Amino acid sequence: MTLELAEQKVLVLGLGVSGRSAAAFCAAQGARVVAADEREPGALAGLEELRPRVELRLGLPFPDPAAFDLVVPSPGIPRERYAARARRAWGDIELAGRALAAPIVAVTGTNGKSTTTLLVDALLRAAGLRSAAGGNLGRPALELVGLPLDAVVLEVSSFQLEAVESFRPRVAVLLNLTPDHLDRHGSFAAYREAKARILRCQEAGDAAVLNFDDPELRALASRVRGRLLPFRSAGPLEAGAWLEAGDCVIGSAAATPVRVPLAGLRLEGAHNRENALAALTAVFALGVDPRRAAPALAGFAGLPHRCEPVGRVRGVAFVDDSKATNPGAALRALAGRREPVVWIAGGRDKGLDYGDLAKAAGGRARAAVLIGEAAGKLEAALQGQVPTHRAHDLDAAVQLAAELAQEGDVVLLAPACASQDQFRDYAERGERFRAAVGRLAAGGAP
Repeated sequence: MTLELAEQKVLVLGLGVSGRSAAAFCAAQGARVVAADEREPGALAGLEELRPRVELRLGLPFPDPAAFDLVVPSPGIPRERYAARARRAWGDIELAGRALAAPIVAVTGTNGKSTTTLLVDALLRAAGLRSAAGGNLGRPALELVGLPLDAVVLEVSSFQLEAVESFRPRVAVLLNLTPDHLDRHGSFAAYREAKARILRCQEAGDAAVLNFDDPELRALASRVRGRLLPFRSAGPLEAGAWLEAGDCVIGSAAATPVRVPLAGLRLEGAHNRENALAALTAVFALGVDPRRAAPALAGFAGLPHRCEPVGRVRGVAFVDDSKATNPGAALRALAGRREPVVWIAGGRDKGLDYGDLAKAAGGRARAAVLIGEAAGKLEAALQGQVPTHRAHDLDAAVQLAAELAQEGDVVLLAPACASQDQFRDYAERGERFRAAVGRLAAGGAP
């Protein structure tokens, strides 16, 4: 892969975090960069750091992509906005893949991406490697270019994978695949194909870590060009990783398996044992002894808004999983609880089916408190499965859930929906939940 941008005319579409990093990177490579965003300047941050190297076009329709040598779309810009007219279109992940010198571990899937990405990074650093994480989880991938690193761990989304051409991770990790973002991709088949692009440019010396408990990912095994290292909850496997008596076992028919105890894993829930299994397998696939990395398991606390305990009031625990923005994630959150659950769900619907989630909730939830635009659709799906209640906002939902819960229960925020009907993002929704629980604990109204 080559990266020759000097004197190239480059159009960057969108000036969020990744767009700004792409514009700055291309300008530093000597490109003539135009960065466009249809929002007004007052709605954008960090623009001064781009001037005067980058020409900004703000609050106007996007320029014609055909007038540029390269278009760099931000992840939030759909392909139909540029693909038909662009000579070349590379997202920031494609640019990073061409520019990074260190081997890349790339992590994707519907749920668990951020946790697994940061856990792989922590494991590699515990094993003595100079590692850094970035991509879809906050730090743009292009900010890692030029750093003295032994490995780079990137979370990559389906939106980012739409705009790769020759991206070749040394280790590709696919965690799970359930319907999500159908409002963008149009169908589950198209969403699956976007995720599968992580495998398309790998070669014989690379490795693919696939969850074989997921039938959609087992079906992708035939596309693996390098070494296939599947993982699943129960083994053994001829080559791969599995859980056995509380340990992660990684091996092949040609070698004695490596056993890593998971007893010290700080993260709770079956889904996090699965994430840890994937992360340890990725470390192994990179050629690092996972036993050297294992001390990181006890120190890794996870991320906010992902099955995060935020308080206890009158014997009832309150857990924030605001990041559960699709039915698959909410199902995993419910399945991870042993206690009776009063479930807070709802938000902006993404065109997804709630049928499987409703069936699972029927055996686990004492009641469901529904909010937001999707409340009616969720209520219809839960009919006959779980008693449902409506609340006009999240504060009211916390109050009602506390009234419905009994001592020993868990009030679980796992919305199964996007947040933008009432909040800026899932993080603001989670913080509002935490604040409401805090007021409840102090004896006031949420």
